Amino acid sequence: MHIHILGICGTFMGSLAQLAKALGHRVTGSDAHVYPPMSTQLEQAGIELIEGYDPSQLAPQPDLVVIGNAMSRGNPAVEAVLNLGIPYTSGPQWLCEHVLTDKWVLAVAGTHGKTTTASMLTWVLEYANMAPGYLIGGVPKNFETSARLGETPFFVVEADEYDSAFFDKRSKFVHYRPRTVVLNNLEFDHADIFKDLEAIQTQFHHLIRTVPSNGLIIKQNNEPALDEVLDKGCWTPLVSTGVLDSDEEQRSAENPLANADWQARLLNADGSKFELLFEGVSAGVVNWSQTGMHSVRNGMAAAAAARNVGVTAEIAVQALSSFEGVKRRMECLGTTHGVSVYDDFAHHPTAIATTLDGLRAKVGSDKIIALIEPRSNTMRMGIHKSQLAEVTQCADSVLWFQPEGVEWSLQSVVDESRNDAQLLASIDDLIDACVQRCDQQTHVVVMSNGGFGGIHQKLIQRLAV
Repeated sequence: MHIHILGICGTFMGSLAQLAKALGHRVTGSDAHVYPPMSTQLEQAGIELIEGYDPSQLAPQPDLVVIGNAMSRGNPAVEAVLNLGIPYTSGPQWLCEHVLTDKWVLAVAGTHGKTTTASMLTWVLEYANMAPGYLIGGVPKNFETSARLGETPFFVVEADEYDSAFFDKRSKFVHYRPRTVVLNNLEFDHADIFKDLEAIQTQFHHLIRTVPSNGLIIKQNNEPALDEVLDKGCWTPLVSTGVLDSDEEQRSAENPLANADWQARLLNADGSKFELLFEGVSAGVVNWSQTGMHSVRNGMAAAAAARNVGVTAEIAVQALSSFEGVKRRMECLGTTHGVSVYDDFAHHPTAIATTLDGLRAKVGSDKIIALIEPRSNTMRMGIHKSQLAEVTQCADSVLWFQPEGVEWSLQSVVDESRNDAQLLASIDDLIDACVQRCDQQTHVVVMSNGGFGGIHQKLIQRLAV
């Protein structure tokens, strides 16, 4: 079968394309911008890429067109598909019908940490010789690609709450029919498709309704928005996770963290070393390269999900200790003259805060400079602007980029900041301002969910001069 994918360079659709190719289909695809790293993965898989959406790409007609959720009516290729009567479907629907049938699906959902937790879970299963299939919205460093079919019934999927397609406004994860579900957290996001938090909670409850009664849901404690979802009805067993301070377990029995089924007792304040406990019994110490409380929580959730398919907590500890991380999740791109440059995908206030908090705990009094592009649809709409000055306080300096097309000015964020902050409108000016602030033992964190004009390598090259 010839499958053509519109919007193929997105992380989800690109991963889907690789699975379709592995199933033996001829796969082609197009996108408005064909760029690495996904374009590199696709080319290596032998998938033909087309820049743009000219209808000529549909001649000769493919057997099926998979339409990405970034596509909308008015797109020339979409209009051609409809006018010509070519069979079409959404990415999540195709995944459900052609890959997930008869699989034990382990789905990782939540506003934050989906990619990293799914990567950790996949690695724990791989370490345990379970050869899982997976589809992850990023590239785990323990693997070469963002998706594969696997050799066993187990399949890990990053379960996104974003909508499926212009003709299917249900969240992607509703299609997956998981048996094991991780619910990391829940906050308001995706303001371009959800009017409020309650609308997102409705979709999460749709997910919960699909989980069988002999499955398992793993939830993080102290997540009120998730508790509200579960209170609407839950027909599946629950296990909980919680991170303990050194004396947390001595506190009131009413403390939800002290009563969690899975617990992490911090041994290093930055989260780089912690003891994992299940039902009060230690499974060992995770000593890894990850930092931040969010990483510890992600690791616990991965261990809990893996246990549901037969991996012991002790094996999970060993696997997590050798977890190498995910590209673009606090990925250190290099250190030049004492200045380390990191690439991070954070684009929500909570993610920005937890990332900077984790780095501060790791580097102590070293200088931290954050370069931030408000690129997500929600950020571009200014939904979170009142929180941005506060969530960046762990950085010594914050350099904000004002992209074209953002109708609100970030100057208000700069004016509200208690630390050194500046607003710039060009990549070159941003690099100049960053370099001027750098000295020995400086950590520069570049935060964006896009390419950010190639600023990462430009900055590294400038620092090397």
